[in-house]
Amino acid sequence: MAPDTLVPLCNGRDLVDAGPAVPFDVVYAGQTCTAFAVRWQGAVHAYLNRCTHVAMEMDWQPGRFFDDSGQWLLCSTHGAAYRPDTGACAGGPCRGGLVKIALTERDGVVHWHTAHNLQPVAF
Repeated sequence: MAPDTLVPLCNGRDLVDAGPAVPFDVVYAGQTCTAFAVRWQGAVHAYLNRCTHVAMEMDWQPGRFFDDSGQWLLCSTHGAAYRPDTGACAGGPCRGGLVKIALTERDGVVHWHTAHNLQPVAF
């Protein structure tokens, strides 16, 4: 698949502001990984589900990443906090920011973008 190909992910209405994420699988740098998409302040964002402190999945329940205030994405294991719009470390034990995955929302559908190191999982 060519870099920057759009891959359909979900209906836009499946992502509620500061609500549950939509998970999806990707191949990142040759390794199959879980990623997630969220909506925050009206815009959609996606990241690898991998904390930068220790490379482990972050959600405290499946698809749950936001703290109680709906302002931060939290790692359930170590409490690292990330900005929902950029993935930048906002506090706690972080080593840089989350790996961002480009999204496009149009005609009610959210798509993610492939890249040279980010591809769909082959079935």
